[in-house]
Amino acid sequence: MRSTSAATALAVLFSSAALSVAAAGTASAASAVVSSPGGLVVDDALRRVFVSDQADGRILATDYNGTLVARATGLGGATDLTVSDDGTTLYAALAGSHEIVALDATDLTVKARYPVATDTGPRYVAFSAGKVWFTYGDQWDGDLGSVDPAVDPASGTDPVQLAQFPSQGTSIGVWGQALLDTDPLRPGVLAVGETGISTDSMAVLDVSNGTPGLTAWYQGDYSLNSGISDIDLVAGADQVLVNGTDRDAYANGGFSKAGVYPAGQGADVGRSGLIAQVTGTKIAIYRPNATRPLRTYSTGSRPAADVAWAGDSSRVFALVAGSGGYTLKALTGPTLNVPTLTVNAPATAPRAKSLTVTGKLSATVPLPAGARLSVTRTDLESPNGKALPGVTVKSDGTYSFTNTPPAGSKVKYTVTYAGDAGHAAVSASDTVDVSRAATALSLNNNGKLYNYGTDVKFTAHLGKTYKNRSVSIYADPFGSDRGKKLIRTANVNADGNVTAVVDMTRDTTVTAVFTGDSRYKPKTVKSTAYARVKVSSAVSKHYKKAKIGSTSYYWFHKTTSPVITTTMTYYPGRQQRLDLEVYYAGAWRSSDSRYFSLGSNGKSAVSLGAPGESGLKARIRPVYVNGSSGDTVNSTTYGSWKYLYFSN
Repeated sequence: MRSTSAATALAVLFSSAALSVAAAGTASAASAVVSSPGGLVVDDALRRVFVSDQADGRILATDYNGTLVARATGLGGATDLTVSDDGTTLYAALAGSHEIVALDATDLTVKARYPVATDTGPRYVAFSAGKVWFTYGDQWDGDLGSVDPAVDPASGTDPVQLAQFPSQGTSIGVWGQALLDTDPLRPGVLAVGETGISTDSMAVLDVSNGTPGLTAWYQGDYSLNSGISDIDLVAGADQVLVNGTDRDAYANGGFSKAGVYPAGQGADVGRSGLIAQVTGTKIAIYRPNATRPLRTYSTGSRPAADVAWAGDSSRVFALVAGSGGYTLKALTGPTLNVPTLTVNAPATAPRAKSLTVTGKLSATVPLPAGARLSVTRTDLESPNGKALPGVTVKSDGTYSFTNTPPAGSKVKYTVTYAGDAGHAAVSASDTVDVSRAATALSLNNNGKLYNYGTDVKFTAHLGKTYKNRSVSIYADPFGSDRGKKLIRTANVNADGNVTAVVDMTRDTTVTAVFTGDSRYKPKTVKSTAYARVKVSSAVSKHYKKAKIGSTSYYWFHKTTSPVITTTMTYYPGRQQRLDLEVYYAGAWRSSDSRYFSLGSNGKSAVSLGAPGESGLKARIRPVYVNGSSGDTVNSTTYGSWKYLYFSN
């Protein structure tokens, strides 16, 4: 209860030239992820892919989709991998323990271990002519060794042979731990590329009879290549590919420049002769001797570390960097060129009028003459798409067609090339904003004021439309504690009307929404109606109630303090205003107005104080004032006057 002195009391959317590797999905528990890539090799017989992690001594096996199927651990420093010709055995070079280890390719269990008498390596391995060939040694004493799995160590013959790089015709052997590669189409051919030195020396060896013979030798002086970080035999040709870029032919015991691919930092050559070249975040597929890629994959913002072909050329496997390491990705369709398809439709067009769509189909590999394109139109009347007559591509790759859109709004034309033996399927689209007519929509009761709790009928009237005759009505009471709410969705009646009832306890914005149809635009209208608060007051401590003239008064002794208790609709922070007037000189005259807080029960009791004199007439009323009473969720509301008389 609040008191005041007597004096005061009385005074609110497939297709681009590049296919994104990232689209294949992110790494999961079923993916092969390594932190420090070692070897990457494909087992065509078992359709398996193996990758080693040098940092933690793991070897992982996946299927052709890149899904993890097996793993082996405890193989520290697994720097490179190779697979036997029959695909049953995986061999790993373990530089940490200086050995070659043989694993069962089906489950990665260890079958045999072959110690290598070296302090450095083995580093790289390759399987050819029934033997595992490996390189070992340091920068100045590198050499070639082999493991013959057919030799039983118990026989007294060591299956491991060292210092096998041929020296005939040369003054030196292998400098550094050299890279190795084999040609799956020509067993017994082994390429050697030196690393870790200041030249780019390389060789091609004949190991078909088990003893390496020198086919070609190049004592590097940078006249062919600027250092070697990757070397591959080109399938079916007397060439090596260096660093994914330089093609060097070998004949008559030496090497000569044979061509170059653009860019490149590493590659793998498939059985078909296709090149999978890594350059930063791009993996490009080249045909032999081509200067433009057949297909390009993008790895997004992350580079690729290595690539390897499947034996059937159905896919390329790539180790792509990510936040958790390098993830093995399977890139499908590498032999298919990806065409470029454009679709150009007008930005806007009138409904039911003919429009023209043009475009072009092009590719880095020539397309077949008379290529056909399919066309689909998607609109409000055909949300799942409607097939239109196909169109034939002209000799210059261009095409055009006309169409009359029956529906307005966004109309999408999708053009698709189904692909062919040398090209992947490709699709593109463009959207036209097709006009729609406007309709009339109205909503009554805007600006009207209602007593608290009045049930008010709001009527929306919808004009002419095509098929949609539905209107939704929403109510949004003022105040942050309540949100917009759907109160009715219905088809209008024969007169075009739909109604909804709102309980007016606060000022409320009512919205009527027509979502449109294929010929008429959407429309929204609003109506804001206002609600008073519910307010009453009670007087206490009077000794009687009696009329003076025709007006009923509460009678008080002049020494008694009247108590006025106001009850008002509650809202957090709300205050009531009490207006006090005194009757003198023949009229009611304002004495004071003051705000008092409401309790959470909506009540506020105020003691006026005793005036100390008799014959005094006063009246008092509670008021809610929008904005001044602590909130703005209701309209200003005046309570009724209560009349007070003070006697002796």
